[in-house]
Amino acid sequence: MKLKLKHIPLLLLPFSLQLNAQEIKAELNKEIKRQEKMSYILDYPLNTKGNVPLIVFLHGSGERGTNLDMVKAHSPFTYKNLIKEPVAILAPQCPQGTWWDTVTVYNLIKEIQKKYTIDASRIYLTGLSMGGWGTLKLAMEHPEMFAAVASVCAPTDQVMTANIHQFKDLNMKIFHGGMDDIVLPANAFNFYQKLHPVNPTAELVIFPNDNHNSWDSTYSNPALYEWMLSKKKSNDTQ
Repeated sequence: MKLKLKHIPLLLLPFSLQLNAQEIKAELNKEIKRQEKMSYILDYPLNTKGNVPLIVFLHGSGERGTNLDMVKAHSPFTYKNLIKEPVAILAPQCPQGTWWDTVTVYNLIKEIQKKYTIDASRIYLTGLSMGGWGTLKLAMEHPEMFAAVASVCAPTDQVMTANIHQFKDLNMKIFHGGMDDIVLPANAFNFYQKLHPVNPTAELVIFPNDNHNSWDSTYSNPALYEWMLSKKKSNDTQ
């Protein structure tokens, strides 16, 4: 009995604390500054007049780190000869051990627009694997920025499908390999199933014999760049 009596005050302690609690309703309203750092390669055409289109490419997880030349692998950089007009190609690099910080990527694009003569109505976004996820995430957050969006073998998530209406006015293509055993094709099928009702013009392209490397079939096709560059953002949506 003595053991039980000794524990009674401990059992009553949480209840006594609750009786002394205070409910506070308030609002945080403060400007918060943050450090942003992201390396990038910009391929900018020389001897061109007027504003130029911009293709933004987000690489996959294997190209993270500090070796900037790696970001050009498996990308539109490899197939520049297929692009029939002068364009700028921007490829930022994601730090090792992280996924794409789309806030920083967005701010980088805005900075490039300030420094160079970029056509704001012709900014295009594409990326593969982890970069495909970053492509969809950034397009979801800033659909007003992009004239066309192409994701390749992209993982998708519930935040994207919950905000599927954000994609309703975008020119979009979703590419995936039918044999992909890294990012399963179900990612593309399930996302497109949600996307199509709000954006009937969006296109799902499955390469039936491709594994995770569907970027080869995607970026080696000149029709991709013709489609992209044919799209232009209207002034009222920029």
